[in-house]
Amino acid sequence: MAPPGTAAAPRPAPTALARRGRTSAAPLTRRGRTSAAPLALLAFAQLIISVDYNIVYVALPRIGSGLGFSAQHLQWVISAYAVAFGGFLLLGGRACDLFGPRRMFVLGLGLYGVSSLAGGLATGPGPLIAARAVQGVGGAFLFPATLTLIGTLFAQGRERRRAYSVWGAAGGSGLVVGALLGGVLTQLLGWRSVLYVNVPPALIAGVAAFRLMAPDTARRAGRRIDLPGALTSTLGFTALVVALVQGPDSGWLSPTVVLSAAGGGTLLAAFVVIEARTHDPLMPLRLLRGRGLRTGMAVTFLFMATIGSLAYFLTVYFQSVLGYDALHTGLAYLVPMLAITAGSLLAGRISARLGTRTAMTGALASGAAGTAMVALAMSADGSYAALVPGFLILGLGQGAGYTLMFGAASAGIAGHEQGIASGMASTAQQVGGAVGLAVLVGVAGLGEHTSAAATVDGTRTALFVATAGIALTAAVALGFPRKAGR
Repeated sequence: MAPPGTAAAPRPAPTALARRGRTSAAPLTRRGRTSAAPLALLAFAQLIISVDYNIVYVALPRIGSGLGFSAQHLQWVISAYAVAFGGFLLLGGRACDLFGPRRMFVLGLGLYGVSSLAGGLATGPGPLIAARAVQGVGGAFLFPATLTLIGTLFAQGRERRRAYSVWGAAGGSGLVVGALLGGVLTQLLGWRSVLYVNVPPALIAGVAAFRLMAPDTARRAGRRIDLPGALTSTLGFTALVVALVQGPDSGWLSPTVVLSAAGGGTLLAAFVVIEARTHDPLMPLRLLRGRGLRTGMAVTFLFMATIGSLAYFLTVYFQSVLGYDALHTGLAYLVPMLAITAGSLLAGRISARLGTRTAMTGALASGAAGTAMVALAMSADGSYAALVPGFLILGLGQGAGYTLMFGAASAGIAGHEQGIASGMASTAQQVGGAVGLAVLVGVAGLGEHTSAAATVDGTRTALFVATAGIALTAAVALGFPRKAGR
């Protein structure tokens, strides 16, 4: 169920602050008074995105039986969201820079609310998959908007660290809250409630944005959407993610997967050529010269490929080995959620003392240790209590790492390019999640009728591979500049 460069300290984009002659970069209400309310709103929006990422997982069996999904098509309830989210992130990030982050913030929330309502009303597989895809598009506009607003509304240093900590706590814990809430709602109110639950928060947050955030500045003269770049990147990343999510089920040499991968690779190659030649590119390639963004994209990719994929295997273990129903599976995520929240809130203080690079590598080391502990505690006749120590250490590392990696990646990017930089790091995050899950599912080798003992063996193997991947992520994080995100 969540960015960079090496230039001088970033200058906030001209907002209502600049127009009123203020020197502080603290967020303002429409009345011009400094307030914590905009930060709470940004954290709330991030919580919506993160909750929606995982809330459907626990409800999948009931969705399948309720709407008549075939076994091979049920995964598209998840995949449609992931494909659309990953495919549209670059466009969403650039739209923030061109049209303003508040506008894209509201647009993303609107798409979330409408598509969630449509999904809850769906009477067949097709309408639900379409609604989930629109939710993904909404997330692709909303996620970069929240990151852009944090990067431009809060002064670099203590204020921005605090903002990222609150935002990260909402995002990191939301991934677990989604599983918890999904279990409770599915058990008590049925699977449609996991979609309807998004509608009121999206409406409330969209209305609040007009009251709590200053209007976007006028569009810069001469700026335009790079349509060839938007088309090739969106279609290219969409095709690539389709191949990655479909590969484990259909087989990596199936026509659908091969054609999607080949088409996606060709389109992305064309995208790079277009971006190198166009005057106003969707994704300025010069941004990749900055060490912070390059490292940030690698870290977000690996983070989601490893830690970000663990919820799938934990859910399998809870339900197939421990015998939990939807409600108890959701409740099982309560301990990890609390640890993730604590790690996110501590991240700012730790990075202020040790530096973001040191704090980030330490968080990832904690994540690797916790993952190994959880794997070792799993057994066919195991208990939940045996998992708790690993959950606590893993959660602290996961929460801190999720918070810090975006702040480190965004350091040094000018305000008017924060949106596309966020989109680039977020795209790496989404592709990493799809790649990691595909690889780890293949490593686990779990089937529909796998025994409890075989499920434990496969799950433990996947978690040990993830542990090695998290350790590699910590090594990659050493590439961040020493003062990144401080």
